[in-house]
Amino acid sequence: MTALICGSMAFDTIMVFEDRFKNHILPDQVHILNVSFLVPTLRREFGGCAGNIAYNLNLLGGEGRPMATVGQDFSPYAEWMDNTGVSRQSLKVLADDYTAQAYITTDQDDNQITAFHPGAMNLSHLNTVTDESGITIGIVSPDGRQGMIEHADQFSEAGIPFIFDPGQGMPMFDGEDLNRFLKQATWLTLNDYEFQLFSERTGKNAEEIAREVDALVITRGAEGSIIHANNQEMIIPIAKINQLKDPTGCGDAYRAGLLYGLMNDMDWETTGRLAATMGACKIEVNGTQNHAPTRDEIGERFKLDFDYLPW
Repeated sequence: MTALICGSMAFDTIMVFEDRFKNHILPDQVHILNVSFLVPTLRREFGGCAGNIAYNLNLLGGEGRPMATVGQDFSPYAEWMDNTGVSRQSLKVLADDYTAQAYITTDQDDNQITAFHPGAMNLSHLNTVTDESGITIGIVSPDGRQGMIEHADQFSEAGIPFIFDPGQGMPMFDGEDLNRFLKQATWLTLNDYEFQLFSERTGKNAEEIAREVDALVITRGAEGSIIHANNQEMIIPIAKINQLKDPTGCGDAYRAGLLYGLMNDMDWETTGRLAATMGACKIEVNGTQNHAPTRDEIGERFKLDFDYLPW
């Protein structure tokens, strides 16, 4: 089985300000704000939802193909994908644009100031689901607005089951948009905050949403996750972690676990636990694609937490 992973590919430039923003920003002067922060610590990471999900699915041994639009500056990321065995078959390079990128500055209180340039991501609708061959399952994750709309339409029209994962793209859609996605999608995944927004904008509670899809998955950070499926509400515990380093990308790692479980006909409780295990592997390492457990190591970690092997 091959999963088509529609979403962003992005560079994340992460800087650390070794002080507190509040010591340098005067609340009564924000209307003439002009500040500069010295950031001696800087790292550049490969990210974006499609890239992160595909990377994690690859760790599990699943076949994931990211579909995204990238820019003229993509070559370092392309080399990384080749080295890690993630397919570039469905990427479209736009010579006149830059790859999407986030510039994130974090202070000592873990406050963040982020600037995001969408670049080529805004043209994701230039890719078409039906141009791809051999696809058996998909996911529509955060991307350009038009791309998310068209890719959901294309999955639905082609009869390919897919996860709708609006994530950071939620503010782009109103209730009418979200209700349309709900009718098209096979599964819906949200974090707890996104679920509150989704419920408010659609006017539907969890039970009503769950009736329209095969499963509603709600992640709750340190409190685990909830899966509504088969007229049941399953509480999925977290996987144990050894150290908390960086939560960025944990949601994408979790979604890779969901895809793997769906692609291999796992029951929902095992699928949720595998997704939680992938999130735990990610949170222990800085960056979204720097953890590299083998499939066997993932399985053993799962067994230590849940007393059985997932495969």
